[in-house]
Amino acid sequence: MPTDTETRMTAPYSELLTLRDLLRWAVSRFNAAGLFFGHGSDNAWDEAAYLLLHTLHLPLDTLEPFLDARVLDKERRRFIDIIHERVTTRKPAAYLTGEAWLRGHRFLVDERVIIPRSPIAELLEEDLAPWLAAPHAVQRVLDLCTGSGCLAILAALHFGRAQVDAVDLSPEALALAQKNIAEYGLQARVQALRSDLFQNLPATQYELILCNPPYVNSQSMADLPSEYRHEPAMALAGGTDGMNLVRRILRDAPRFLAPNGVLVLEIGNEAEHFATAFPELEPVWLDTETATGQVLLLEREQLAS
Repeated sequence: MPTDTETRMTAPYSELLTLRDLLRWAVSRFNAAGLFFGHGSDNAWDEAAYLLLHTLHLPLDTLEPFLDARVLDKERRRFIDIIHERVTTRKPAAYLTGEAWLRGHRFLVDERVIIPRSPIAELLEEDLAPWLAAPHAVQRVLDLCTGSGCLAILAALHFGRAQVDAVDLSPEALALAQKNIAEYGLQARVQALRSDLFQNLPATQYELILCNPPYVNSQSMADLPSEYRHEPAMALAGGTDGMNLVRRILRDAPRFLAPNGVLVLEIGNEAEHFATAFPELEPVWLDTETATGQVLLLEREQLAS
């Protein structure tokens, strides 16, 4: 009996001779299947190109020189298999490859954590100027709801003198975060801690608190594309208005913020719900190249009052 792979490797597939052929076929396959893109790429071409280069062990930023290169049968087979899995399972590409890229940095990922994509990463590259008066002197950073540990690691890389606490409630997520911390050799400066937000943290004052919490409201959770349903629901669901954890974060953050400390909070598309829940607050909205009205900044004095 032929295997599933051999069945898929019929005559039409054998006509896919080059990377260009495979790429065109994959884009058509993705478009026909109506896939959703939002976990590192936003279109069929970019995702197909990434999966092709990853599968063939080619540099991820070098497609053009290889487009007309012919592929071996086993290479064609591997690529067809991963495209077939992407279409039939609706798993995001990052879960199929076991890695995600954020602002040029590679992180290990699997279904224990959401896939890194926070616009906070772009803000860290800019040292959160001008809100941190002396970014190179930052000593303590807290990353709440750390997941894969990506923001904690990026914070450690950008604030070279800082000790960073990476906090999550999920022991499974923390196990993966520790692997990523080790990948970057940051065990001496980034500590993975299990805590329900601030609950189990020692009394510490941080100059910067980062947080990408679960904030998706109940209706939006019900409407999520299939790709998002492979991510852990506890990392996405924020209750009826998406603000369940945000309320706790804003309530307790002042006790853990240093004087002149700031909280940088991602709330995605929940700006309206945020304004309704916290009408007295006037946050600074930190827009990036890829996100508008999704990340806000609050100073300790605002929260304490």
